[in-house]
Amino acid sequence: MIETRPTPDIAAAPPADPPATPRPSLPVRATESGAASALPPRVALSARKFNLYYGTNQALRAVSLELPAHSVSAIIGPSGCGKSTLLRSFNRMNDLIPGVRTEGVVQVGDVNVFAPATDVVELRRRVGMVFQRPNPFPKSIFENVAFGLRLLGLRNRGEIEARVERSLLQAALWTEVRDRLERPALQLSGGQQQRLCIARCLAVEPDVVLMDEPASALDPTATARIEELILELKARYTIVVVTHNMQQAARVSDRTAFMLNGELIEIGETRALFTRPGKKLTEDYITGRFG
Repeated sequence: MIETRPTPDIAAAPPADPPATPRPSLPVRATESGAASALPPRVALSARKFNLYYGTNQALRAVSLELPAHSVSAIIGPSGCGKSTLLRSFNRMNDLIPGVRTEGVVQVGDVNVFAPATDVVELRRRVGMVFQRPNPFPKSIFENVAFGLRLLGLRNRGEIEARVERSLLQAALWTEVRDRLERPALQLSGGQQQRLCIARCLAVEPDVVLMDEPASALDPTATARIEELILELKARYTIVVVTHNMQQAARVSDRTAFMLNGELIEIGETRALFTRPGKKLTEDYITGRFG
């Protein structure tokens, strides 16, 4: 059935102006090559006066921050400062720990993460997670990447194959494994396993990728490849990296947040934070006086 719409009264209408040039739905900026591109949303992740408790122990204290889209944000600080806890709050991974309680607001875009109506499965599709140690499933390389797609109900073999290939390409692993997709993932090297886990995360097309010390268990060569990959992926994704390695934060991130004892001490543009920190505690940490 074809929908019909009322014909406007042409006689009553004023003469039409020349057609205007279509306006983009988002503001545009010039890229380095001079071409115009759509600006991403200003804020992808945010927290406002966010507190988190493990039982009676307060792990996060009134954390407020905003992380921009299509960029790499690093969270640094000594062990036990709350940086991984904050990272896991963005996709509610802390829900898996008994006795967790939260106060305040955490948002992914315009979604209130801890609102009762929030679909946690959909949230975790939008906000993927890469853990400290590679954790491939005891399945083939192909089935590791396809796992999330099957979980979401995708059954078309051709589409699954296309998305597996695209994800492995994005994770810079396709050329290394395309001839052995049916081999066990556990036969890959540590660095390859971590890139496989990144491909598995990308396969479900998230908006945000959280990385908790993604290179801490890898050798320098594999670490360098992961860092290159992070820089390549930020054009498509918002990336947040927790790291103990301040040199790594300086190499890969656009913004850096410094945390101590569950509090956000300072956040800012990475170069400025490392060269001209605004807080004495930040300066003491990055110069090695503690931590």
